[in-house]
Amino acid sequence: MARGAGWADADDSERGGRGRPRPRTETVPTPAGDARITWHRAPRAVLALGHGAGGGVEARDLAALAAALPPRGVSVALVEQPWRVAGKKVAPAPKTLDVGWRVVWPALAGAGLPVIAGGRSAGARVACRTGRELGARAVLALSFPLHPPGKPASSRASELLDAGLPTLVVQGGATRSADSRSSPTVRRSEVPEADHGFAVPKKAARTHEETLTRLTDAVAKWLDRIAH
Repeated sequence: MARGAGWADADDSERGGRGRPRPRTETVPTPAGDARITWHRAPRAVLALGHGAGGGVEARDLAALAAALPPRGVSVALVEQPWRVAGKKVAPAPKTLDVGWRVVWPALAGAGLPVIAGGRSAGARVACRTGRELGARAVLALSFPLHPPGKPASSRASELLDAGLPTLVVQGGATRSADSRSSPTVRRSEVPEADHGFAVPKKAARTHEETLTRLTDAVAKWLDRIAH
């Protein structure tokens, strides 16, 4: 059973700046150890976001979405896989990540709101592989790693194309792939000059803040179409 209170009403002592509820955490036991959900709550839908294999939920794109979307009515649930909660430095095999995500899902869907499965990099792959079976409304894939490291001839495009759900892929312009395969369910949004972590060089036309605003606006507009 999950521990925590992701959906309890926040009183004044639990509210952050501008009267918004403070993030709240929920611990979910899984076969691989405890996972953790950090809730940024809103009433309309839930965007569940998993992290990558090289970092946690503090990644700039995940943090930007957690700040920008709740005022627009969409909850953001940042999901930390057990390996990260335990302080390990190396992510386990994809099948183990999928197991952890599946166990956490009932807590994400517990309020009865539409849930969009998402994540960055390895977390995006998990969302693509499991979203349809879990009943997700759609999939958000941030910085989807199309090729394994050092293997440009090998493609993971099938994970995107076989997700079977409305999918938004957001990539940095500096990491554009030559893979041109498409699907009627997959939309793509490019953030100019951004790298895999959505950072931009100092000489870029947009600042880091403007770059993240472009990302969050693209996601928010897409959610307005599918999260109802």
